[in-house]
Amino acid sequence: MANSSFIFLWFILLLNGIIAVHGMKGTYGINYGKISDNIPTPENVLILLKKNKIKNIRIYDADQRVLKAFSGSGIEISVCLPNELLIDVSKNGSIALEWIQVNLQPFLPGTSIRGIAVGNEILGGDTAIAEALVPAVKSVYRALRKLGLTDTIEVSTPHSEAVFNSTYPPSDGAFKPSLMPYLGPLLQFFNRVGSPFYINAYPFLAYKFEPTIDINYALFKKNKGIVDPKTKLHYDNMFDAMVDATYIALEKLGYKKMQVIVSETGWASKGDDNEAGATPENARTYNFNLHKRLMKKKGTPYKPKTKAKAYVFALFNENLKPGPTSERNFGLFKADGSIAYDIGFKGLVSSSPSSKDFVLRGRFWISQSFIIAACATILVLS
Repeated sequence: MANSSFIFLWFILLLNGIIAVHGMKGTYGINYGKISDNIPTPENVLILLKKNKIKNIRIYDADQRVLKAFSGSGIEISVCLPNELLIDVSKNGSIALEWIQVNLQPFLPGTSIRGIAVGNEILGGDTAIAEALVPAVKSVYRALRKLGLTDTIEVSTPHSEAVFNSTYPPSDGAFKPSLMPYLGPLLQFFNRVGSPFYINAYPFLAYKFEPTIDINYALFKKNKGIVDPKTKLHYDNMFDAMVDATYIALEKLGYKKMQVIVSETGWASKGDDNEAGATPENARTYNFNLHKRLMKKKGTPYKPKTKAKAYVFALFNENLKPGPTSERNFGLFKADGSIAYDIGFKGLVSSSPSSKDFVLRGRFWISQSFIIAACATILVLS
């Protein structure tokens, strides 16, 4: 009787979204993009991540070379069902099942696949794909359930800032009414299965389009900040304000307990003439301060007891990415594996002559000096 009561209670909790799979256990992760022809192999990427104690990554596909290389590493990976498959998957659940069986299941449980992102930044773009999002998400979830994987693999979808009608001040956070036919059912489903809300939040883009913003506020540097007129909460950085605007937008729809995770954030180290703030120093400052902030495992002003979590964009500068120059310069690391700038991480190779080089050069000059001194002594004595 006791066992049956427990099972019944567990079932009720699951239906209410209280029992949830967590695709990101840590607070700091990195997006591993590969739109490039000159970045390190997955095996060397694994070495790089381990050197820097990175335990959570997102990839934008289900690259079998990556999943194979990361087997046994313990690094938790979120994969992505590409946007171009969403319409087909939404219409035919067997396609979702086959995609998981072919692309993911052969690497389980050795590779720690913890999440599937169904598309990327779908809402706010093509209406046909937007209409396919919720059916595709449900198809993927049903396929995972059929394979007995819903207790280990989370289903989600990341959104751009285009889903918002307002984000400033944070208390005015609200989603676009025009997107509610898609977003409403999506949130209902995620609430039921316990999935977080993933948002791509870029203070860099906010500053790029509105350079009158105090850049210190965007970079986590000392500034007077803002006080939200409704909540009376003080914000000293834009990242926290963006996260809290998302929490408040969700709360207005009745989802007070849904967790918010930042699926992308970063700062470009180089840009076009019209891309304000895209410099190596600003990129270093943002990413250094972001890492420090997330490693404190603290919440935001509105959600102080909920740890802020984010994936940085991106691991490498990706030379084949289309768009403005900034798109190819978000990497914490250069294509050769050296650091793009110093935030305390170690590269695969040094960005400057290594200490070993200096030692060897030192030994060479010491030897040369010794020889010269010895020759001079011989000449004097003779």
